[in-house]
Amino acid sequence: MTSRIEKRFAALKQEGRAALVTFTMAGDPDTETSLAVMKALPKAGADVIELGMPFTDPMADGPSIQAAGQRALKAGQRMTKTLAIVREFRAGDDVTPIVLMGYYNPIYIYGVDKFLTDAKAAGVDGLIVVDLPPEEDEELCIPALKAGVNFIRLATPTTDDKRLPAVLNNTSGFVYYVSITGITGVAIPDPSKVNAAVARIKRHTDLPVAVGFGVKNAASARAIAEGADGVVVGSALIDALAKSLDKDGKATAGTVKAVSDTVADIAQGVRSARRVAAK
Repeated sequence: MTSRIEKRFAALKQEGRAALVTFTMAGDPDTETSLAVMKALPKAGADVIELGMPFTDPMADGPSIQAAGQRALKAGQRMTKTLAIVREFRAGDDVTPIVLMGYYNPIYIYGVDKFLTDAKAAGVDGLIVVDLPPEEDEELCIPALKAGVNFIRLATPTTDDKRLPAVLNNTSGFVYYVSITGITGVAIPDPSKVNAAVARIKRHTDLPVAVGFGVKNAASARAIAEGADGVVVGSALIDALAKSLDKDGKATAGTVKAVSDTVADIAQGVRSARRVAAK
């Protein structure tokens, strides 16, 4: 059965453009606001939604996303509430793909089988679990695939041709290429290097390749969209949300609009890209 993720990338390939993949943190700054933000994303131009699962030790995240996770945890966000956000979103949108992104620990604590059953029932289409390497596929990746949930793997600038087949094995939906070494939201990727890396990955797989880490605005999104199948933006959206909060870190009347306006701007960049390496 074709997943929502596969359908969306196939449709965009026909349109001849890259996908805009947005990342926000579940429960940031509270459950109700994060659901409202999520509901606004497709209309603003998001093609695929990544929803972060807050965790106390987010080793791959930069300061912005770490702060978002802390705000969410402080507000009482937990896995049951994250899955409830997905369910609520699905009640009004049955087509936009949803990927849960984060770390293995909260899933392990929830219970892998129960998590996969509940996530699938809620309407989750894929998982990105940054701290589970291919050598541990039996932990979550294989059970997820059996449950009909795409398992999306990360490739990085240090993933060489010898390592790449292991990374791509059992990967489905799309490949997430981390455009820079280090943590999220700090450096800016070099489009020419990114395009070369995407082309190299595509020599090993037919899956779409989405590029994230370091995409900050419409211009950087446009540059990446010229060679990649998808552009992932996260820290820029988290920063827009954070700036909209009041002095106590609470949502304001402008919080949802702050995020959706940023998405709309970046979406214009993605849609205006000249596809130099359309696949």
